[in-house]
Amino acid sequence: MGYRTMSKQLGEKATTVGAIIRKWKKFKMTVNRPRSGAPCKISPRGASMIMRKVRDQPRTTRQDLKRAGTTVSKKTISNTLRRHGLKSCSTRKVPLLKPAHVQARLKFANDHLDDPEEEWGKVMWSDETKIELFGLNSTRRVWRKKKDEYNPKNTIPTVKHGGGNIILWGCFSAKGTGRLHRIEGRMDGAMYRKILASNLLPSVRALKMGRGWVLQHDNDLKHTARATKEWLRKKHLKVLEWPIQSPDLNPIENLWRELKVRIAQRQPRNLKDQEKVCMGEWAKIPAAVCKPGQELQETYDLCNCKQRFLYQILSSAFLMYQILMSCNKMQINYLKIIQCDFLDF
Repeated sequence: MGYRTMSKQLGEKATTVGAIIRKWKKFKMTVNRPRSGAPCKISPRGASMIMRKVRDQPRTTRQDLKRAGTTVSKKTISNTLRRHGLKSCSTRKVPLLKPAHVQARLKFANDHLDDPEEEWGKVMWSDETKIELFGLNSTRRVWRKKKDEYNPKNTIPTVKHGGGNIILWGCFSAKGTGRLHRIEGRMDGAMYRKILASNLLPSVRALKMGRGWVLQHDNDLKHTARATKEWLRKKHLKVLEWPIQSPDLNPIENLWRELKVRIAQRQPRNLKDQEKVCMGEWAKIPAAVCKPGQELQETYDLCNCKQRFLYQILSSAFLMYQILMSCNKMQINYLKIIQCDFLDF
């Protein structure tokens, strides 16, 4: 039976019948096979040039890549970068570290890398933080339709400068949270020593820290003032040596985040209400958040995660130190190098 006879019986064109028969004889199938699609607009050499440019300068934009000589669209550039495992992300903010700071962090990591977990449990972590009245509200997300962005249910109130803020001093250890104190006005060395006397020492007694506990605070001028050091010496308080420019190493920053999330959920209406909410939520934070727990280890594990931090400091800071020391034009390129996001906790 010929193609024309079959085409008349099936009501199809003879060319269609012939194409189907030939496909069956060759591939043993009649369905359409997957097509290769449109050929890639960018050559392997062009893709290599884009990847080399991005590796050298991660902040390069797609427009900059087009000006560099590529003739493809921005969409093609994005697809090429994604195929190589790169995606556009917001830069992480890290402390500005000079070579001396990097060396201090390396020394701190080496000195404490082998400390047992019990030693970190004796540390009383302390720090100050600023909490704005509408601080974390800007990060909230809602489920809405495309045209409902200005529905009052889908909006959040905003005011200039965050609607005011309060400054808090707090402390915690592996046994739980200590006292939380609101700082009125501008804090100086005398006020800081008064805070330590009124809040730190009672917190140590309430948490039953026992002998051998260590105070941690950063290298703020109020903390390192001669009068403050003398007060600590008279009280026989041992202070953990802390590297300069290292706010990201203090686990209390994770606790501040937990507190701010809880405050945002309560939505205080004024600063007085905010202070009351802060005190209440701080007291409600369970001790399990402050000490290692199997179910909370991935999220918190605030005290005993220090060893993981120290390993990261050793690997990343040593690499940064090598870069800085081997750079022939360190003074010129320094500001470019230190902006690298090399401490991602």
